[in-house]
Formats: sequence, structure tokens, C-alpha cells
Amino acid sequence: MSSLPAPGVDRRLFLTSLLGVTAAAAGLSGCADSSAAAGSEGASTAPLAKKVPAGTSLKIASFSNSQQLQFRLAKLGDPPFKVSNWLNIGAGPDVINAFRAKSLDLANNAGIPPIQAHYQGFDAKIVAINITRKPNYLFATKPGSDIRSVEDFKGRKLAFSQGQAQGVVLLRALRKAGLKYDEVELVPLTSNQFLTALQSGQVDIAPLGNTQAPAYLSQYESKGARTIPTDVVDLLNLLWAPVSVLNDPAKAAAVAAYIPYWAKGQVWTYEHPDVWNREFYVKTQNLTLAQAEAITKLANKPLFPPSWDEAIKWEQETADLLAEGGFVKKFDVRELFDHRFEGIAAKSVPAEYRK
Repeated sequence: MSSLPAPGVDRRLFLTSLLGVTAAAAGLSGCADSSAAAGSEGASTAPLAKKVPAGTSLKIASFSNSQQLQFRLAKLGDPPFKVSNWLNIGAGPDVINAFRAKSLDLANNAGIPPIQAHYQGFDAKIVAINITRKPNYLFATKPGSDIRSVEDFKGRKLAFSQGQAQGVVLLRALRKAGLKYDEVELVPLTSNQFLTALQSGQVDIAPLGNTQAPAYLSQYESKGARTIPTDVVDLLNLLWAPVSVLNDPAKAAAVAAYIPYWAKGQVWTYEHPDVWNREFYVKTQNLTLAQAEAITKLANKPLFPPSWDEAIKWEQETADLLAEGGFVKKFDVRELFDHRFEGIAAKSVPAEYRK
């Protein structure tokens, strides 16, 4: 198998290099024979408290401070608990490391980080789901590349992040194009390394978020870089938290209270693209208004289903895909979902955002 990992490279060493020193120190090198159940304290099934106890606080991820800005612009007010820290963190591997360090209580990610956390033996649960229907990612080529389709990926070096959504989008796109893993070379990187790897020619292709592509093209399109659209959808946008947080009745109540803010904030952003373009993309992300507008035209309409059945099915397909490649052990993903929180997001938004 060409670089999944490269011939002669132990898969667990491959994972260690990808996920960093913190994960390695936590025992990732032995995780191929372990599961999140090992040493688990057990997930709570206690009913959620209807009121958040006084003095409760949470540490919440907010990449580029987007969450605070969203809440302020939408005039949602403050949640009924203290946010002791908003962490500027977004990438799945970084979130897992922060969970392990107990410096983070709640995060917003795609579907793959919870799978990766389980594989590492870390207990965490999904507490809210937003279904996406349109692709959030596309593929970018290095400058001067002759690649024009996914079929052209054969024999090329592809940036691959196992612990992030970009990795699953790539694997699903390869499968759809009929390419086998040993027909490409997967280069283990994290998403924050993708742009540098493209610019330097370390990889031929990298999956980029729709929000990243305009800036990359503005700098390198004149030098022969291009983007290749894909209709592969990364279905899940979710909130998740460590089991240790969810087993704390006060913190669990705070998580439940936060979910409506999260859902309403996404609805507001979708309904007010002009304001979001100016206040977030232009003022904080240094994009031009035209670039911002191109991004929001591709935005997904938020969808918070009352039932998590579709999400569970997709998450199982994703876990199975990773297992087929030897990246994780096969397992039943239903244990990743804390159903005490199912339906909270749906109840907080208008009916048109539930289906």
C-alpha cells in the first residue's frame, strides 16, 4: 500500500506523526489494540437538569473568535453559565489534545474527530448535529500542476489528515473515482499544513475548505494552480464533549443550555450573509468582499434533525471506510452519541431548519 502509510512504515507510527506528541504521549502507539471502553468511567444516563446550577462554567472552542462574534451580531445574549475561556481552536487533532489536557469542555467539529478520539481510547460523546447537504471542501493543486480531475490523482502525492474531515472527503472521493489506496501516495499532514505543502510542491493535491480556496487562488492561480470541485459531502457538523464533562450534572446542563445558542447562531449567519461577510470574512479573515460573497454562496442551509438516525448511519459508513484502510478498528459508532441531548437543537430553531 503506497503511502497509507508508505511501505515499511508502521501504521501506529504514522498516526503518531500525524496527531502529534501529545497524543503519542497519551498512549496512541498502542491504540490499535485498545478502544474507548478501556478504562472508561462509563457514560452518564442521568436525566439532564432543567436549570444550570449557579457558578457553572465551560471552556468552549471558538475558531477565529467566530462564535462570540456570531452571538453578538445575532443579539442572542449570554448563555446561563460562565464561559471561562473561548479557545481559538478548530482542527480535530488539536481539539482532542485539548480535551485530554482538560483545557477544553466543548467543541464544534466534523464527524471524523469523534471516531479518531475513540480509536485513541479517549471517551467523548456527540451532543448536537447539524446536517450539511452541499460540499464544504474542494481539491486544490500545486502551482503548475496538470491535474484536472480526481481520476488524475492516480500516482500523485495527496495531503491526507486522518483525524479531520478533509481526510474522509479525500477517501470518499478516491472511492467514487474508482481509485485504490495503493494507487496514490497519501502524505500525512494536518490541515494547517496543507497550504504550505501545496506552495512548496510537497504534495500535488490538498483538500481545502471553501473558505480557504479564494485566497489560495488569488495568489497562485496565475502560477498554474487550480481547484477541482467534488460533490462528496462531509455530512456532519457537530458539537461534542468529553464524557468526564458530560458526567458532571452541572456541566451537562450547561452543554444542553448552549446547544440552542449554537443552533440559533448558525441560522442567523445563514439568514444574514451580507453582515457576516463584512464583519467576519472581511474584517477578521482579511478576505475581499467578493471572496466572502463567493464563500457564502456555497454555504449550507443549517439542518438540525430531531432524529440522529441519518447522522449515525453516515458516521458508521465513515468509521467503516477508515477501518477498511487500516486506520481504525471497526466498531459500532452508536456509542459515540449521547441521546440525552437529541432533539434539543431541533426544538430551538424554526421548522424549516429541521428537515
